Amino acid sequence: METESLHEAFWAVSRRMREHAKREMEPWGIAPSQFRALSALMTDGEMRLSALAERLRIAARSATEVVDDLERRGLAERRPDPADRRATLVALTEQGRTTGAEIRAARSAAGERLFATLDESDRAALARILRQLAGR
Repeated sequence: METESLHEAFWAVSRRMREHAKREMEPWGIAPSQFRALSALMTDGEMRLSALAERLRIAARSATEVVDDLERRGLAERRPDPADRRATLVALTEQGRTTGAEIRAARSAAGERLFATLDESDRAALARILRQLAGR
């Protein structure tokens, strides 16, 4: 019998979570990259496109495409930066805030279902370990 390495087991869980996330966002027609941008804007508020790209760790061009998609859907809008006429801010619309909150709630419920197989002490230990690995 082949033993799965810790690394392989971690990636298997990660893949499972990504697959679940895609399914959870289907009712809203939101891609994971779009949700990441929505989530960042919900957490940090309006920001320049360059700051959003940095926050998401993606190229500025990719951030532009994500924001273009969100804007077409009525979830985000570009506004002039009052501190710099040459710059543009990205902000969520009311629909964007509502949609982001609904998706967060759905993802949270799905996460609860995924981790429900663990007892409280195992969940606490896993949370501690993951935070340590994430450098938090």
